[in-house]
Amino acid sequence: MNNRLETFVKENRKSFDAFEPSAGLWAKIELELDKKKKKKPVKLYLWMSAAAAIVVVFGLVWLHAGRMQNRDLEIADVNSAYAQKEGHYAGLITEKRDSLAIFASANPDLYKKFTADLRKLDEDYERLKAELPTTPNQLYVVKAMVKNREIQLQLLKQQLMIINQVDDYKRVNQI
Repeated sequence: MNNRLETFVKENRKSFDAFEPSAGLWAKIELELDKKKKKKPVKLYLWMSAAAAIVVVFGLVWLHAGRMQNRDLEIADVNSAYAQKEGHYAGLITEKRDSLAIFASANPDLYKKFTADLRKLDEDYERLKAELPTTPNQLYVVKAMVKNREIQLQLLKQQLMIINQVDDYKRVNQI
């Protein structure tokens, strides 16, 4: 079979040589090849640029997220009005706790029960504070923190009122 092909090519050699492509055709082919060569570096450059931009953006997001986790987020960072309320309540709570501590020696059992309730509220407040930087709805957590402080203040007021009533009862019965 190979021999037949060789024989056919030898016999028709002149016919093959008669139909050579024109010089214009080769020029067109070269132009098309040049265009394709020019497009590749541009596409590669665009892809490399896009990849570099994506890497930079992800790096910045990762860096920012790391800083946010390491930083203590304060209520004032979320809402200044609630921060003022929380600060006001915290000051009053400190004042009422000091008043409650004065009565501790007169009523130690009652004082222990009262401080246990306050300790539970403090633990809840600290848990909310720890959740604040990572929660998606920070305003909701801030509102819960301020409400916790408000409840602590109300509880302390009730506890002081109870201690005053107990002291009054003791004074009346001693006479």
